[in-house]
Amino acid sequence: MARIDKVVEKIEKLGKKQNLSALVKMIDDQDEEVRAAVARAMGLISTYDSGMQLIPLLRDVSAAVRAAAAESVGNIQAKHCEEYVRKLAFADSDPVVRQISRDALDKIRTRVI
Repeated sequence: MARIDKVVEKIEKLGKKQNLSALVKMIDDQDEEVRAAVARAMGLISTYDSGMQLIPLLRDVSAAVRAAAAESVGNIQAKHCEEYVRKLAFADSDPVVRQISRDALDKIRTRVI
């Protein structure tokens, strides 16, 4: 447990520092907690590239990772990810993922430029 906690803490710091390239290296980690933390950290980086890197995480086998990715898409209001989040909102097998995805869609739609 201690290793994962340290890795997650490091990931949070990378997100706060806007270090997308370092986060991308961890997208394929075997541990779903790490992938979920990466997805959450990407939600701190409001760039097109961050949204693009969230797309594979929206398709992850883990519901926790998909939920974290959908939430991050909403947080950064990544309009270019809307179709992927819509699929989760209405067709995901996990009810929590569906709800978080609906909330993310609302955030995307209410974007003010």
